[in-house]
Amino acid sequence: MTSKVWFITGSSRGFGREWAIAALDRGDRVAATARNTSSLDDLVAQYGENILPLELDVTDRAAAFATVKTAHDHFGRLDVVVNNAGYGQFGMIEEISEEEARAQFETNVFGALWVTQGALPFLREQGSGHIIQVSSIGGISAFMNIGIYNGSKWALEGFSQSLALEVAPLGIHVTLVEPAAYSTDWGGSSAQHATPMPAYEKVREISAENRKKRVSSPGHPEASRAAILKVVDAEKPPLRIFFGDGPLAIATADYESRLAEWREWEPVSIEAHG
Repeated sequence: MTSKVWFITGSSRGFGREWAIAALDRGDRVAATARNTSSLDDLVAQYGENILPLELDVTDRAAAFATVKTAHDHFGRLDVVVNNAGYGQFGMIEEISEEEARAQFETNVFGALWVTQGALPFLREQGSGHIIQVSSIGGISAFMNIGIYNGSKWALEGFSQSLALEVAPLGIHVTLVEPAAYSTDWGGSSAQHATPMPAYEKVREISAENRKKRVSSPGHPEASRAAILKVVDAEKPPLRIFFGDGPLAIATADYESRLAEWREWEPVSIEAHG
């Protein structure tokens, strides 16, 4: 198999780091971005010229375009572009400030959009490539206390599905990876928390109980290495794939509920047609 060139955002930790290691271990080359590239020093020491550490804040559109170009110029091509940079914003919808809402979308939606737009000219010229968008089970369903995060991932899901239709005739694949809960720091040091309102204390308790039931056994990030390689090596990769045990049951229940409600209200829907 011909070695691939990867461009991965958010490579300092979590899935970005694990997938960089997966690629490097098999001899692929990786342009790994992080806000602070010193977090990649150990990988540079181990893998040498096969890894190119690049500083990037994905919310800076010009920087995203320039960094993608630097990676392409350095390696001569791009085969897999992974939009992994992102974080979780916790808080009830009423609690979220304008600054918090805008920051969540700047990173999770616009950051992925800028990198995608920056990479597409190179992928189109090649007539090949694979864009991996790291979404979430929260991009398929929605949960209390992370509503603005859900909103950002639903936006990512929407534009990525349209993108997949647009670029398929050009030889480019798009895959949305939708992880369940993993033992990363998504809910820890990388998370942001809105100022809590006393009115939601009871709701917060319900939310915590629901999450405890939903997340009984978090997945292991390193276990996703083999899975992501199967996705990028597939002749016909999926548009969407869950990572972890549990998301399919959540999505099934959610979508069955939606279908049932739409059918129940279909007479009113038809009445509205005129």
